[in-house]
Amino acid sequence: MAKALLVYTTRTGETQKIGDLIAEGLRFSGVDVNVVNVNDIKTEKDLQGYDALVFGSATYHGDMMQKMKTMLFLCEKAGLEGKVGGAFGAFGWSGEAPDRIFDTMKNIFKMNMVSGPLRLKSSSLGGGTKMAQDYGREIAKKLG
Repeated sequence: MAKALLVYTTRTGETQKIGDLIAEGLRFSGVDVNVVNVNDIKTEKDLQGYDALVFGSATYHGDMMQKMKTMLFLCEKAGLEGKVGGAFGAFGWSGEAPDRIFDTMKNIFKMNMVSGPLRLKSSSLGGGTKMAQDYGREIAKKLG
């Protein structure tokens, strides 16, 4: 069974809700998923042993949250090249964080990324639940 790690950072809880829905989509597809707060990632070893990694952060002042930035620096030592990846996040009026996370995973870590990042204002608005679950299914399909 494929294994995925979903790491999120959140201020209001919305990015965590989106991450939980993405994890549901992965589980619906038969993937074993660990969902953790970025605070639980202490060393690059915490990122080892997974076939897919999915990172999420809300956007504040046009950027990802600082703890996600710090974790991404840690990822440089984790040997993630070729692993399947995805990025997501909640946002208010702009949504740069998921794009920046996605681009870092693709271009710096050389991961095998899905079609693009998932950006949602809320998991409960405009079909957000289905979009997040479908994003999980897309990641699972890439594991294929």
